[in-house]
Amino acid sequence: MERLALARGITLKKDNHYQAMVGKEGALWLVLPQTFMNASGRAVQMLAGFFKIPPAEILVVHDELDFAPGAARIKQGGGIAGHNGLKDISQRLGSHEYWRLRIGVGRPTGDSGADYVLEKPPAEEREAIEGAIARALEVLPQMLEGDQQGAMQKLHSQDRPVEKKAEEKKPEPKKAEEKKPEPKKAEAKQAPPTKEKAGLLKGLLKGLTGSKK
Repeated sequence: MERLALARGITLKKDNHYQAMVGKEGALWLVLPQTFMNASGRAVQMLAGFFKIPPAEILVVHDELDFAPGAARIKQGGGIAGHNGLKDISQRLGSHEYWRLRIGVGRPTGDSGADYVLEKPPAEEREAIEGAIARALEVLPQMLEGDQQGAMQKLHSQDRPVEKKAEEKKPEPKKAEEKKPEPKKAEAKQAPPTKEKAGLLKGLLKGLTGSKK
């Protein structure tokens, strides 16, 4: 949103009423919510409701965990895939039929993406994401003019995703080899009148090296 505002010479100003950074150029409104992600629909609902903007004329830009870094896709409607920002927007608008510009960031190896989306991406992924944003900015004017299908075709044909590198696993330390106790040397003794049986004590060693509790 900031890149688009800069490219079109639109000034984004904080509006406490909408709790967002807001800018305008003709009939085009740019809204950058300043609330928590799960409350970002508030600004969209208030502005769209006041100016009578239907969902089909709204474009939401968001990160997409299901796409590799460098991918950028446009679509209208669909599910929210667990995205709390989209969930709030859909609930407040009462519709899923707004447009989405999805910028791929890749899925984390863990179960939660909450911390992942706040981290800085590696250099290669960052470059790919910046490239996706640049290509999206090129087709947005076409989309704003009403040629959504043409914008989609152009953007999707230029897709340049990069696969996330799998985390390298550190080699597990080798377990220490168990050494058998050397037999004790027999001491020279006078022959006893009777032979006694020698008892052997067997020991059990439990290797813990490299194991995880």
